[in-house]
Amino acid sequence: MPGDEVKVSKDSTGPRPQLGTTGVSVDKRREVLGARARALAESRHEEHQEVLSVLAFQVGGERYAVRIEHVDHVIEARGISSLPGAPRHVLGALASRSRVVPVLDLRQLLGLEGGGMSDLGKIVVVEVDEECFGLAAEMVEGRKELPKSELSQPPPGPFLYLTPDRLTVLELEQLGGPAAGRQAQE
Repeated sequence: MPGDEVKVSKDSTGPRPQLGTTGVSVDKRREVLGARARALAESRHEEHQEVLSVLAFQVGGERYAVRIEHVDHVIEARGISSLPGAPRHVLGALASRSRVVPVLDLRQLLGLEGGGMSDLGKIVVVEVDEECFGLAAEMVEGRKELPKSELSQPPPGPFLYLTPDRLTVLELEQLGGPAAGRQAQE
């Protein structure tokens, strides 16, 4: 537009640094932000710990867990039918996801206190070596990530690990399924 002129100062000897909105040069701002980004990246670069993913639950007043790769699903403890002639550690069976799932009583298998179904509210359905069975539990705590560096050797039995807060990880392969009780009785 006529009258709008851009005046160029001839007394400047070189290019002037571009200033950002804060009055700091763009180059200085990039340098500061880059240093901050590196510092944040270094502080977040922690040693990667190996963890064991488990599903924790309570039964017989104790805390147990199974490796998450064995867990199929968790259901309410309703509709369990008794199985005449079954070993004492088999509470019964229920239908879940179009299959019959035998339900084990860990209290009987591990010699814990308690009995009956009144205090067992959940069934943790697990699959081991293509055999599917349920573990009756009083309460399911949920998924936990256990740092392997904190796990210790458990007492003898069908146990894999013990945590500092007394969560015992079960070794389902050693625990066996419903068929293990039949083999022990024979």
